[in-house]
Amino acid sequence: MTDKKQITVFLATMLVALGLVGGVFLWLANISNINIIKLSTINNNKNLSQDIEKSNNESFAQVKNIPSGLFNYGGSTTWAPIRKEVNSAIQSSFPQFQLRYTEPPTGKSSSGTGLKMLLSNQLSFSQSSRSIKDEEHQKAEQRGFTLKEIPVAIDGIAIAVNPNLNIPGLTIAQLKDIYTGKITNWQQVGGPNLAITLYSKGVEVGGGNVQFLVENVLEDKQLAANVQFISTTTQALREVAKNPGGIFYASAPQVVGQCGVKALPLGRKPEQLIPPYALPLVPLQKCPQQRNQLNTTAFQSGEYPMTRRLFVIVKQNGQSDQQAGEAYADLLLTPQGQDLITKAGFVRIR
Repeated sequence: MTDKKQITVFLATMLVALGLVGGVFLWLANISNINIIKLSTINNNKNLSQDIEKSNNESFAQVKNIPSGLFNYGGSTTWAPIRKEVNSAIQSSFPQFQLRYTEPPTGKSSSGTGLKMLLSNQLSFSQSSRSIKDEEHQKAEQRGFTLKEIPVAIDGIAIAVNPNLNIPGLTIAQLKDIYTGKITNWQQVGGPNLAITLYSKGVEVGGGNVQFLVENVLEDKQLAANVQFISTTTQALREVAKNPGGIFYASAPQVVGQCGVKALPLGRKPEQLIPPYALPLVPLQKCPQQRNQLNTTAFQSGEYPMTRRLFVIVKQNGQSDQQAGEAYADLLLTPQGQDLITKAGFVRIR
């Protein structure tokens, strides 16, 4: 019996030992598999990153005939966020294609001053938030060339008011009456008994925002006599933030994400007010940690009533200026260029 017990104990001990060895083996194998999976994941992520980078490079690389040299360009201040995102990427891909933003000798930059500088051979191409005027086409022909506008993005005009102003929005007809001086108190559009303070950039500057308002909203009627003219969008928005009755208009990306003002919904009819910001509205108390974003769907569909296109203005003269302008526009119209335009806060046109 003693021998049988010893044999039984021996066999049990061997089984336990084999179990422990097997467990260690399985544990080591599992660790090995995990490391293999991790390494595989790292390699896959690395490959994915390389594929994305390659795809982006190929996106710009699909544009041919990129010229070499230093090219001056200028124009609309609305374009500033696009310039910030796009130009560094272009310079990285094409270091020989050097771009220099050029301010006007006097006055402020605008679509109008950019076109004026282009016509006087100070720029190779210009950026505009409005179409070319008939008189600008005529001046170009007098100088022996033509002008071509190439749309590359969608923008809109947003109406900025003080955050404490409580109204649901405005119709285009009401906005017209406000800026022509027919409506002078917010009470006339469902708000408090508060005088309206109008802010605008000067018409003589020739900016795209002013031209859009005058032509498409005011129907070529003059701005009210009590409009306070301010030279920059930044300063105008500061004034609206301080003035409970203030109102201003500017490119939607310059208004929608601001913390000191709020953008009003607009509509062609009172029952069709469309916000320029994506819903749900982010309360300004949460800004700047959270900011409102553009209502891209309404901009692309045209449901938001004050939308427009942004243009690269190209000088058609068969020379390097034309090549530079067309190359710049072509780069912006690639998938990579359109992604950068979206990153800058505007709406892609493709």
